[in-house]
Amino acid sequence: MIELWFSENHTEDVRFSIKVEPLWSEQTKFQRIDFFKNPTFGTFFTLDGFIMMTEKDEFIYHEMICHPAFATNPGIQRVLIIGGGDGGTAREVARYPTVAQIDQVEIDERVVHLCQQYLPQTAFVFANEPRLKLHFVDGVEFIKNAPTGAYDLILVDSTDPIGPGEGLFTLDFYRHCYRALTANGILINQHESPFYPQDAREMKRAHQKIKATFPIARVYQFFMPTYPSGHWLFGFAAKTLDPVADFKPAQWQQFNLKTRYYNPGVHTAAFALPTYVREMLAEDA
Repeated sequence: MIELWFSENHTEDVRFSIKVEPLWSEQTKFQRIDFFKNPTFGTFFTLDGFIMMTEKDEFIYHEMICHPAFATNPGIQRVLIIGGGDGGTAREVARYPTVAQIDQVEIDERVVHLCQQYLPQTAFVFANEPRLKLHFVDGVEFIKNAPTGAYDLILVDSTDPIGPGEGLFTLDFYRHCYRALTANGILINQHESPFYPQDAREMKRAHQKIKATFPIARVYQFFMPTYPSGHWLFGFAAKTLDPVADFKPAQWQQFNLKTRYYNPGVHTAAFALPTYVREMLAEDA
């Protein structure tokens, strides 16, 4: 019996391999999309050879990109998601009854449609959430044209800073995000990993640009089994609210949300970064 394995190169001499049953492959004008199935991780998909999400561990990423912002500002009503075509981030945002508007921008319409077919665990939200409006356009152009003060929360659920996601890591992009946020607005961005050199370089570059744009620029960590090294980061940027000093656990708990990874203790601990990460973030990019 022939065994098929998918391998993702984390560095020139390190790779992550997973036994697979291929489900679907196609090349769009933006990227290559592949869907696979694995006995341990369930259905998962890759973009240009990089794992985006698996059924097994997606809850970690999607809870951590979303809930720390709501626990800092429970009054969030208008949300913009850039990327996130699998639907997991929108699913978590939609759990808040106080949210009135969710705009989601995804450059590649095929990602959404294929996730609806193969990953309904997350993508069901696209057909069942009346507050959610999908925009199949470039996120960079969308944020340039967004009205000033339009959103309380912007979640940048992007791929790595190559290919279609490259423009979501520029100083110009972060400045437009700042303008589009309200006075108490929050920006959460996929912040790469501090572990392998290439990822660490991109992490530092993104952080320096955000620090140059927002008065408050923090970083928090989570652990993602299928991402390079397993040690991954989000950036938390804001005009006025600090995710530690302004953390409101009692108010967040009143939402009575059942979570599997995020909780108030994890929130506080996530911002306590290892020494080597703190030192890297303090360095010039």
